[in-house]
Formats: sequence, structure tokens, C-alpha cells
Amino acid sequence: MTAVPNIPVPANEPVREYGPGSADRAALQQALAEVNAVTEEIPLVIGGRHVHTGTLAEVVAPHARARVLAKVHQGGAAEARAAADAAVAAQREWASWGFEARAAVFLRAADLLASRWRMRVNAATMAGQSKTAHQAEIDAACELVDFLRFNVHYAERLYAEQPGSAPFVWNRLDHRPLEGFVYAVTPFNFTAIAGNLPTAPAILGNVAVWKPSPMACLSNWHVFRLLEEAGLPPGVINFVPGDAVAITGALLDDPRLAGIHFTGSTAVFRHLWREVGSRIDRYRAYPRLVGETGGKDFVLVHESADPEAVAANLIRGAYEYQGQKCSAASRAYVPDTMWPALRDRLAGLVGELRVGDVGDFRNFMGAVINQASFDRLAAAQREAKADPSLTILAGGGADDREGFFVQPTLIESRDPSHRFLCDEFFGPILTVHPYPAARWEETLRLVDGTSPYALTGAIFARDRAALVQASAALRHAAGNLYLNDKPTGAIVGQQPFGGGRASGTNDKAGSILNLLRWASPRTIKEALVPAVDYRYPFLAE
Repeated sequence: MTAVPNIPVPANEPVREYGPGSADRAALQQALAEVNAVTEEIPLVIGGRHVHTGTLAEVVAPHARARVLAKVHQGGAAEARAAADAAVAAQREWASWGFEARAAVFLRAADLLASRWRMRVNAATMAGQSKTAHQAEIDAACELVDFLRFNVHYAERLYAEQPGSAPFVWNRLDHRPLEGFVYAVTPFNFTAIAGNLPTAPAILGNVAVWKPSPMACLSNWHVFRLLEEAGLPPGVINFVPGDAVAITGALLDDPRLAGIHFTGSTAVFRHLWREVGSRIDRYRAYPRLVGETGGKDFVLVHESADPEAVAANLIRGAYEYQGQKCSAASRAYVPDTMWPALRDRLAGLVGELRVGDVGDFRNFMGAVINQASFDRLAAAQREAKADPSLTILAGGGADDREGFFVQPTLIESRDPSHRFLCDEFFGPILTVHPYPAARWEETLRLVDGTSPYALTGAIFARDRAALVQASAALRHAAGNLYLNDKPTGAIVGQQPFGGGRASGTNDKAGSILNLLRWASPRTIKEALVPAVDYRYPFLAE
């Protein structure tokens, strides 16, 4: 091709509403019924070859735990090594393709997902991860479409970044992919993140070994099949569910490990970092480590704030998708002058929230992801009930007879340093500390220093001076800061996502900053008229 490709300018995918009587609602309900009616068998895919190991793990619907949605073949060290070999072999051709050819694969995948794959992937996300129709739509459809389209756009901008040249010299940058494979470790809670972690590097000519979360294998398998239909060549991304310890150990032992693209817990990411560090002498190059981990995300309310806005956004920020968002509001600081009225308002709203099977579109919340999560959250509720410094204002119940259902729970803490204001629970538990309104500046320091995380945060105030002051005081407390809005719901191309401190490397998924980590630029200087004499003028007498 002898043309400069004109990449379409991306725009955010519109969110469909699925209102009563709509064609979209009927189509999604039909797709959900089809997903629930079968038990899918999911293989590993290595170099385009389906691998059936015979060792199977089940994917169940969290809100209907007796419903087996899929049986997933489990890989181990041998399969991981084979996937790394397949990836490195595929990179020779993949990296040699022109950018327009690679871009076409992902633009086609985006358009397929926005159209005839939309209901299928949304339904798999609803069934396997217990997301409501709205939460599945903004995640599995819209955000993943946005990642694919915007990352192609960012790659085009990255390739256009070129140096200046002097007379008789032409300078240029060759934005090479990394040498080796990227290990993509993806979470259960966002189908879009699962799709983004292996594809963002691949757009730049990298190759990946993708280990999906065992709880999200159904939706992730559909995303992988979508990429295949879009024309992704065999081996560029290898799909390897299975034994996390064995797979990770084999891949971290490989000298060709070029990077890790990770979303998950802080503890796991720190473990990966330590393991890479202990093996640093064996690698061909320094692996790129990009991770987004946990959060204990705050909402700080100034006495000038609109109470109705605070209440609505706390409900959405804390309880959408059962609080299983790394950005979920889990600690809030409310002035004591506002708290009595706001407390009653919040408790009433929490009591209105319906919890149940996400196939019933009247439910605001589904189930938490698995038994381990349920047990941890139920234990936290029991702890809160027994602690005299905490008061449960609403919720506090849990029931795992049919599904892993945890009630939305609102807690008041009189102790500003209580662990319920410090530790991440990753569930529908919101703890509020009423602070003395006269101690605003002291509370700013409290919010900044209470938690080791720095992912998201929100400040509510109608007083502009308060917003300015709090934004400055909390500059390093959140990588994504929201003013008069909930701390969740970052949109690709609008709010690049990521945080610092214990929350990760802040490499901003959904922006050009993330793609920079997956390129290894080579500078090329070409002398168009080379020197023919070594001597400089200053050498003359």
C-alpha cells in the first residue's frame, strides 16, 4: 500500500437504554436465554489451535449458582510455554504488517461488537459476571468498542510522533513493538478491561498470552472469538485459562517476557513485581510492568454541597455492580451539620434497591462473583454488627442459598481511622464518617492519609473555593478525581483511567499514555550528504 491511512476519528459508542417494550430489550433477553440454556465447552487456544486438556473448571451464574454456564479446559506450565512459543513465532509476521492492516482487524472487531456481536457479549457478561443490563452495556459493549477504536487512533498519533531534522540529515523514529511477548492478566469485573489488556499492545505489533479470570471465562471466550472473526491471525493473542500459579511461573521464567499488562489485586501485582525482580538477570530486556490494582475510593462532602446530588451519586458509586469496581465509592466523609438528614435519605434509598437475578430487569444489583467473595463480605458485615464504634444504618444481610447475594450495606463509623475506612472490601459496603464541619482542613489531611490507595475520589461542593482547596490538598490521593460526580464510570477518550500509590502504575488505560508503554522506539539518523573530511574548522591555524 502506497498511501497514508486515514484512520476514522473515534467517537464514544452510544449507550443503549433497553427500556420496556424496546427491540433492544427483547434482543438482549433472547440472547440471555440462549446463554443460560447451554453449557459451553471452552478450550485453550494456542497458535490458533484449540487445546482440550481434559481438566475442567466450571463457570456458574453467581446469581443462580446451580446454573453451569461453561466448562473450561485448564492449562498449566506446558500450555503456557507453548503459548509463549506461538506468540513469538507469530510476531515475525504480525509486526511486519503495515499499521493499516493491523488497525483494520481491531476496527472491524469494534464494528462487529457494536452490531451483531453486541447482545451475545452483553448476555455472556450478565450471566457469567452477574451484571445488570445497564452495567453489561456500558462495559462489555460500549467500553470495549471504545477501547478498540480509540487505541487505533492513539496508535496513529504515536506513529506520527517524529523528531526534527537538520540540513542534510533526515531523522525519524521507528516505533517498534517490544521484543518478546506480553503477559495479559485480566480481571473478572470488566469484560472491556479483559479485552483491552491483550489488544492494546497487539495494535502496535506486540503479541500476547492472555490468562482470563476463571470467573469471567464465558464473556472473555466470546471476546476472543470476536477477535478471530475480525481477522486476528493465529498466535498473536493466545487464550490460556487455567492454573494461575503454574502459568505465571512458566511465563515469568521465560527470557522472552517483554511485559505484563495487569488488572487485579494489589497483593498479586506486588507479587508479580517481586518475581520479575528476582529473575531480572535472565530476561532479554527489562519487562514493562503496567498494572491497575485496588482502591479505597473516597467521597468528600463539603457543607456547601447539594445533598440530593450527594445521595444519588453515593448510591450509584457505591452499589452499582455490587461495589465490585476498583473505583467504587467505599468511604465517605460528610459534615456533621449535613449528616442527620443525609443519613436518613441514604438509608431510605438503600432500602429501595432491589437485589436478585440480573435477568429480572427490575433489579438494581445482582450477586457478588463467587463463594469466596460472599464469605469475605458476610464476615465483614458480622464484624460491623459486633463493633460498637460502627453502626449499620441499612442492609447488612447476605444469603447464598440460590446465589451469592450480599445486601447493599451502609455503615456509620465514628472512628476516622477504623479499618472499614482503610481496607478494600470490593463489595457493596459503604462506610461514612461524619466529620466536624469546622475541621475542613483537618479532614482534607485525613482523607489523604487514611488509605494506601490512590485510584479514584470525588469532592462535592457548590463553593468553588472549597473545590479548589480540596483538589490541591488531594492532588496525589486519586489518579481520577471527580468534582460533583460519583468516582466511577470513566469513559475511554474522556477520563483516562488509573491511579498511583498502592493502586498501580497510573499508565492510564484508554489514552495514548498506555500505548507508549508497548512501544520501543528506535531512532534513525540518515545523513543525506555524508561528511567526507574528518577535520573541523577549529583545527585550522
